[in-house]
Amino acid sequence: MPIYIIEHLEPRLSKWCLIEYKHISEIVGKRNLWFSNIKLKKDREKLKRYGRVIKESVSKLNLKNACILDPDARKTLAPKEARKFRYFIFGGILGDYPAKKRTKDKLTKFVKNAAARNIGKKQFSTDNAIYVAKQIASGKNFSNLKFKDKIEIQKNKVESFILPYRYALHEGKPLASKELVRYLKRKRTF
Repeated sequence: MPIYIIEHLEPRLSKWCLIEYKHISEIVGKRNLWFSNIKLKKDREKLKRYGRVIKESVSKLNLKNACILDPDARKTLAPKEARKFRYFIFGGILGDYPAKKRTKDKLTKFVKNAAARNIGKKQFSTDNAIYVAKQIASGKNFSNLKFKDKIEIQKNKVESFILPYRYALHEGKPLASKELVRYLKRKRTF
């Protein structure tokens, strides 16, 4: 199985990020997950339960057979070529809507010798991007995967909020961490 690397690009490790990263560890397994660019010791301590933790940026690792998943890349990841990659690199970024192309600006431009591929042009949450890449690496064509754009989470009887990202359908339902949904329902502000 390939290694999935999250280059953490947020200024701190927020609760939201931690919940997504934990979900990713459940999706690909702790042995197959690396977190890079984790500057603070306290954040490295929190993440080591979920995967390998690296203080330095992935750009310093000189990886061979690596692929950056960037929505702005020209070519879509295909199963045949996905099997050739040893590493899949993702930007650990809480997304803005509309997207600001931060993966390209903060990651793709700086990691040398890595291919850049997309999994469609729409913005995924990080856990969903990794789930989709894993499906493709397992032999599924992107065109055969099903998605839901935007999900609504009911906070209470009168309030709800919309997450404006693309979610893979898993067993007919959008793939969203139950822990994240509980966290967002309790959150007072956004």
